[in-house]
Amino acid sequence: DGASLIDRLVSSGVTAMQATPATWNLLLDSGWPRDLHLKALCGGEALPRELAARLLDRSGPFWNMYGPTETTIWSTVYPVESTDNPIYIGKPIANTQTYILDNNGQLAPLGAPGSLHVGGEGLARGYFERPGLTAEKFTPDPFGGAAGARLYNTGDVARYAEDGNIECLGRADHQVKVRGYRIELGEIEETLRAHESVKQAVVAVREDRGEKRLIGYVVEHQEVSVTELKAWTKEKLPEYMIPASFVKLNALPLTPNGKIDRNALPDPAWTRPELEREYIAPRTAAEEIAARIICETLGLDRVGVNDNLFELGANSLSATRVAARLRETFQLDMPLRDLFNAPCVAGVIEVAARMWGGRETVEEIARMTLQVERLSLDEVDELLSEVA
Repeated sequence: DGASLIDRLVSSGVTAMQATPATWNLLLDSGWPRDLHLKALCGGEALPRELAARLLDRSGPFWNMYGPTETTIWSTVYPVESTDNPIYIGKPIANTQTYILDNNGQLAPLGAPGSLHVGGEGLARGYFERPGLTAEKFTPDPFGGAAGARLYNTGDVARYAEDGNIECLGRADHQVKVRGYRIELGEIEETLRAHESVKQAVVAVREDRGEKRLIGYVVEHQEVSVTELKAWTKEKLPEYMIPASFVKLNALPLTPNGKIDRNALPDPAWTRPELEREYIAPRTAAEEIAARIICETLGLDRVGVNDNLFELGANSLSATRVAARLRETFQLDMPLRDLFNAPCVAGVIEVAARMWGGRETVEEIARMTLQVERLSLDEVDELLSEVA
């Protein structure tokens, strides 16, 4: 909850905070005031340049952190002072070594991409009761010299800059990070393919409005609704692995040698999905404003008054952003749980009506909001003068 997090930061006098990019975006979107005394540490997934620029303007010293869980936990750090250059993951911390290796396991030349390996005191002993995977990922260190030294293959592709900083270029496999969670796309694909109506399924990550979203691409055996696909995945996967949107295809695109061409998968249209629930358009000023807030936050073309946010593609983060905008627009002290309990336009208006002692007050606030939006700047100044 962004508002609660801001209150905690301000009231406790925190001087340093470590969070994922998703959490920093949540904080900034919730109206976090500028705090040049706060040291900002960002890690867990790739740091977007746009977020880096926002944090440079709002916080004190700002560091980008990198390190897989297997290296317990940070391996490199980078002081971000500008967004003019690439956002590096920096240089290794104490008691840590980093190596960028080519396909032959040799050190890659300066500037050449290769597989990032990490060694040093931070390495885990291995994976619990998985000796085969441990042997695959943790290999002897041919460069360290110490007896028993090992390297962990991060699965990330990286290269060294001239000043020794490391630039991370992405994943070598289909493992991705979304909102700080490490996700194997194949696990979601297997879950979708297990549905009796799904013939083929591929999952990809697409970025929309600065947020990474999981998109499911499905070829059907027989017609299946998005609502049913959402419910199916929700039964078997955690919330952060449920696709935000589904795209139905007649066939998956293939490369000339017959493999799935992930680069040719179309971008989602970001339209209201085909829900089992009938679409009912907003009928009042309050419903119109609440629907517009949801549309703008989720990037959709329209939202029905009874549409469930989470069936539309919302996750806990985007739902929090919706709640923050609803609080501001309707002047509500609305706990986040109220939105989770009633995740639709009609539910939000009912919550607002209870807090304001009646729907009439909510509608009056909405009408005034729409009226102000239509005013010119001169008319707004004139209205403020009259109020004063």
